[in-house]
Amino acid sequence: MVKSLPTIATSNAGRIEHRLEICKLIRHGVLIAPLLMRNAYADDETHIFDLPAQPLSTTLNNLAESTHTQLLYADSTVKGLTAAPVKGRYTARQALAIALGESGLDYKVVDNSVITVAGRPEAESVTTLKAMTVVGKMEDDPNDPYNKDYTVTNSSTATKTDTPIMETPVSIEVVTQEVLKNQQAFRIEDAVKNVSGVQKKAFGGSDNFIIRGFDSGRLLFRNGTRIPLLNLDFANIQQIEVLKGPASILFGRIEPGGMVNAVTKRPQEDAYYSLEQRFGSYDLYRTEANATGAITDDKSLLYRVDLSYLDTNSFRDNLFDERIFVAPSLTWKPTESTEFNLSYEYLDEDRPFDSGHPAIDKNLGQLPINRQFDQPGLFDNYQNHLVDLNWSHKFNDQWQLRNGVTAMFLDEDWQETYSSALLTDNRSLVRRSWFGNRNRDLQTVHLDLNGKFDTFGIKHNILVGGDYFSEHIEQSVTDVSLDTIDIFNPVFPNLDLNQLRNAPRNVNFLSENSWYGIYFQDQITIWDKLHILGGGRYDITTSGTGFSANSLDEANASFSDIEINKFNPRVGILYQPWQWLSVYGNYIESIGSPNNGRTRSGTPFAPESAEQYEAGFKTELFDGRLTSTVAFFHLTKTNVLTPDPNDPQFSIAIGETRSQGIEVDISGQITDELNLIGTYAWTDTKITQDNRGDQGNRLPFAPLHSGSLWLKYDPQQAFLRGFSFGAGVFAADKRYGDNANSFSDAAYARVDVMAAYKFNIGPTRLTTQVNINNVTDTEYFTLRQRSQNIPAEPLTVLGSIRLEY
Repeated sequence: MVKSLPTIATSNAGRIEHRLEICKLIRHGVLIAPLLMRNAYADDETHIFDLPAQPLSTTLNNLAESTHTQLLYADSTVKGLTAAPVKGRYTARQALAIALGESGLDYKVVDNSVITVAGRPEAESVTTLKAMTVVGKMEDDPNDPYNKDYTVTNSSTATKTDTPIMETPVSIEVVTQEVLKNQQAFRIEDAVKNVSGVQKKAFGGSDNFIIRGFDSGRLLFRNGTRIPLLNLDFANIQQIEVLKGPASILFGRIEPGGMVNAVTKRPQEDAYYSLEQRFGSYDLYRTEANATGAITDDKSLLYRVDLSYLDTNSFRDNLFDERIFVAPSLTWKPTESTEFNLSYEYLDEDRPFDSGHPAIDKNLGQLPINRQFDQPGLFDNYQNHLVDLNWSHKFNDQWQLRNGVTAMFLDEDWQETYSSALLTDNRSLVRRSWFGNRNRDLQTVHLDLNGKFDTFGIKHNILVGGDYFSEHIEQSVTDVSLDTIDIFNPVFPNLDLNQLRNAPRNVNFLSENSWYGIYFQDQITIWDKLHILGGGRYDITTSGTGFSANSLDEANASFSDIEINKFNPRVGILYQPWQWLSVYGNYIESIGSPNNGRTRSGTPFAPESAEQYEAGFKTELFDGRLTSTVAFFHLTKTNVLTPDPNDPQFSIAIGETRSQGIEVDISGQITDELNLIGTYAWTDTKITQDNRGDQGNRLPFAPLHSGSLWLKYDPQQAFLRGFSFGAGVFAADKRYGDNANSFSDAAYARVDVMAAYKFNIGPTRLTTQVNINNVTDTEYFTLRQRSQNIPAEPLTVLGSIRLEY
């Protein structure tokens, strides 16, 4: 955002005149003059500001105090006027120009030692400097590191175009950087707890979520690119976006509940540096550093470096996590119309596998939450390399071409034991070994052409594109039964670890998945109120597997695949009768993940498919500061595999499941001092067709009722300025752990609180913060299966110190 500064008087006559004006004001006693420590005014020194819209006199006093400036003004001049918000890094003069805004007042500099504020004269015969410009980020810029917003107005996840959320006929929620900071989130689960209808599923250390009742399958997206099994670190995450409902139209095969998209931080033109140290319960230490700015004077070449180090133990016995993460990135703008972005991520992590607790009969919670049954001294290693190169070119204001290539290489080295079953005595837990490795390589390419034009008064926003995805997986593991352990009195035997490491690999698995997708989309706007979204995607997909109990060579020899060609449409309509209200509906068909099973004849299965009907409304209240979405949906998934009744080791594709419900998401500012996030989901799931006796049961992991409420208070009173306080409750109804509904975890409500204090040390901002999660020490579980369910963290304290410059 660029704003023009008022001209500045510089002639000798003008200086004398201003000195006389000051003396006159002082004699009359109407001058309020915060004359502070420093005589000279430093025009080029920047400061961090966080001033809301408030009485102009209050803002002027705050500016004078924080910048040590001699700022003079008459009380009668500013009486009854309100200052514009000043948020971000500026010089004192830039901040003053923004604060004065549309007040009708001007400022003048006298001998570079005093600044006066007065009304703009009708005419002024003085010599003036050339008009200056202020380049700064407004408070609604999501990339501004000082942005305090709980909402964003635009998102590209739903449409691959930068579209206002109020004009997008689907449900999408964004967890902003300010929310992540306030809650000290450094895991995906910490972020999505603020979104309705999303629940975490236990799966070792991988991120796996249930959205609208359906398992997302450990699939995450990074800047709109699908990255299965991606281990995210929040050092370079700007915000988390959750798109509800089928998303395969633009992103290929995906489970129909929705998708989680992590948006990374981008290099910035303005220099910014931060260093944060976190420390908490169970010997948690996390160090995070960020640096960004321009490399060249013309700011055509920008850089960014984000890195973190995590070292923590756990409330669970024998568990730890140690992680190193480094993410450099570059942006090059050779012209105003062309941009190249190159980023790299490296992650190296050691952590033991955690099987959690088995269900005893139909219940959990009958064992101490710290008790762990996997062999001590073992841990897995994950090494991940990711390279992302993308570029864009604007032919003009209407047409843009985008292209990108992403490659990821993930090596997993497993050394673990795991729980497989609890025997009928309800105390003997069967343990198995899992020693070996898996290598996963993937590449994805996309090419989009986006254009905007009018036809007979109808506005079009066209997207035409294609993508290619290829994934190759090789896995070779030793999986054998080890022993049983008494869950009420566990005694770990001495295992011959070398023998397990060197044992023959009896689980050799090969997988290949690839597709070519072509998609189109038209966002039509009629009368500036009616928005119609139409589009579709044609996929040519190939998926195949090979398996052997002897070797990878044999697995490769047994490999077979299947090709599926399918077209899926998407239609949405949104009517915006007033700026603050949108009413929308959509119909979407989608193609899901491949079915990893075979018929008795050895033929692989076609992937699952789904369709959704959705209707709802969105609002923007209090001048857009508070947003909400209310959605009603009906979602059906078909072609689900069930056991073959003639031979249970094979499958048949007759299963069908359904999810329907209501979701409410509210976020933003109620007042200048109070921020809010509120969610509620009623998710009614059912297995509608099945041959295992599960028909009529609820889908696992999804509660019927769930919701949250988070409030953050930023007091503006002088004696409390810089403090902030927050509190929230996160609750869920009973959740079943399998399709048979054979066990469950009870309903729970968890309370979190936070407090922080920010203050400036010269041009540097220092923030101290403490978060206490699960204040009530509520016991609940993240579910996976009968033998493996992870206890949630008990009362946990997390403190941090952050320096920003």
